[in-house]
Amino acid sequence: MLYLEIVDGARGARRPVIQASLTSVNLLAQPDVTLILDMDAVIRDVTVSNTISDEFVQDWLGRPWIETVAESGVERTRRSLEDARSNGLSAFRQIPQRFPSGLELPIEYTLVRLGGATGLIAIGRNLQASSELQSRLIAAQQAMERDYWKLREVETRYRLLFDASNEAVLVINAEDLRVVEANPAAIRALGLTRGWEFLNELDPRERDAFRGMLVRVRENGRAPEGIFRIGAQQKPWMLKASLMTDDASTVYMLQLVAVEVETRVIAPPEPVGLANIIQNIPDGFVAIDSDGVVRSANRAFVDLVQGESEAAVIGRRFDRWLHRSGEDLGALLASVRREGVVRLFVTSLRGERGAVAAVEISAGGDGEERPATIGMIVREVSPRLGAPAQSNAVQASAAPALPSLESAGKTPLKELVQAAISVVERHYVESALRITDGNRTAAAEQLGLSRQSLYAKLNRYGLDGPDGKS
Repeated sequence: MLYLEIVDGARGARRPVIQASLTSVNLLAQPDVTLILDMDAVIRDVTVSNTISDEFVQDWLGRPWIETVAESGVERTRRSLEDARSNGLSAFRQIPQRFPSGLELPIEYTLVRLGGATGLIAIGRNLQASSELQSRLIAAQQAMERDYWKLREVETRYRLLFDASNEAVLVINAEDLRVVEANPAAIRALGLTRGWEFLNELDPRERDAFRGMLVRVRENGRAPEGIFRIGAQQKPWMLKASLMTDDASTVYMLQLVAVEVETRVIAPPEPVGLANIIQNIPDGFVAIDSDGVVRSANRAFVDLVQGESEAAVIGRRFDRWLHRSGEDLGALLASVRREGVVRLFVTSLRGERGAVAAVEISAGGDGEERPATIGMIVREVSPRLGAPAQSNAVQASAAPALPSLESAGKTPLKELVQAAISVVERHYVESALRITDGNRTAAAEQLGLSRQSLYAKLNRYGLDGPDGKS
C-alpha cells in the first residue's frame, strides 16, 4: 500500500491523509507532470519530467488548472475534479494539456485528494509516444485496406481478360498437372475442363518434352515455346508456359495458339464452312470420345438438352441426358465399334430442366477399328410420333366445306368469296396446330405468319379456347 502524509504546520506532526493501492496510481512512480491544486483547482505548484523540462510551467502558478487545458478536454477535467473531491480518487482520463509555449500534449491524469480541505494532486503521464504509435497503426491499417481493394480490382481485371481472351488459356496445378482453370476459348477448342489431367491429352511421345519445358520454367522462369499435339484430334498447338506462385500453391499458365500444318494437303480438304453448317442445322449434332464424353456440340443439341451454353455441355458424359443412360450408351458404342455406323436408334433425352423428348440417333465413327471420336445426329421425333396417323382418305374427308352454289343469287359474291377464304384459312390454321401438336410458334412458322397474326386468326375462328387445343 502507498501512504501520503502531510505535515500539520501548527503542531509539527505528520498525519496520513490518504492511502491507495499501488496498482491504482502506478503513475506515481515516474510521472511526467505533477500538479498541486487547492480545492478550487488552482495550481499551487507544478513539476515536470526531463522530457518536457524546457517548458516555462511556472507561468501556471496561480491559474485555474482548467484554463491550461485545450477546449476538448475541459469536460473531462471537470469530471476528474468532481471524482477526486467526492471519492478521493479519480479515474484515469486523457486530457490535452496546453503548455505556455503553445505545445499541446495528450496527458493521462489521475487526481488524488490530499485529505480534508488541504487540496488535490494531479499526476499525469505523457501519451505522445502512444498516440503516435496509434496514428501509425491506423495509417498502416488504411494502407492495407487500400492494397486489398487494389488486389481485388487486379483480380477482377484478370478474370475479365482471362474469360474474354480469344486465345486458349489453361491454368494447371504444378504438382499433379491437373487443369485448375480453363477459359471459354480453351473449352471450345480442346474440350478441357477443371479436374482433367493435362498429360493425358498430350501425344504420349511428347509428354517427356512437356515435362522438360516445365522444369526449365521452374528453374529459369521461362522456357522456349514448343509445338505439341493436344486433344482428341491431336492437333498441333504452339504452347507457352509461365510459372505463377502464391502462399497457397504453385500453378503453370499455358497459352495455346493453333498451328497451321503445311502438310494438311495430304488429308482430304474440309468443306468450306462445314463448322458453320453444323452449327446451323436444325437437328442436334454431338461428337463424343470413346468414353462417351462430349467433345463438341451444336446449338440445336444444346437446346435439346436444355443446356445453358455449349461450354456447359462439353466435358459431360452423353448418357447424362439419355433416358436409359447406361444401356443406351453401351448399345450405341457397341454398334459403332461392330458395324461402324448406327441408323435411327430410337431413345429419349431428358433435359437439364426435366423436359423429355423422343429422338432418333444416327452415329458413325472416325473410320478406325476402335474409333476415338464418334459423331451423332440427334433428331427430335416427339411431334411426329405424337401426331395422329391419318390415311389419305381420312385426310381428304377433312377438306374444308365451301359455301354451296345455292347461296349464289341470295348472297353477294364478295361475301361468298370472303366466306370461302375464311373456311380455307381456318382449315390450314387447324392443320398447322395439329401438325405441331399445338405449338403456336412452330405453327406460325409453318404458315409464314407472325405470332401476333396467328393469335388474331385463332381469336377470329374461336381456336384460342380449350376446344381449340392451343
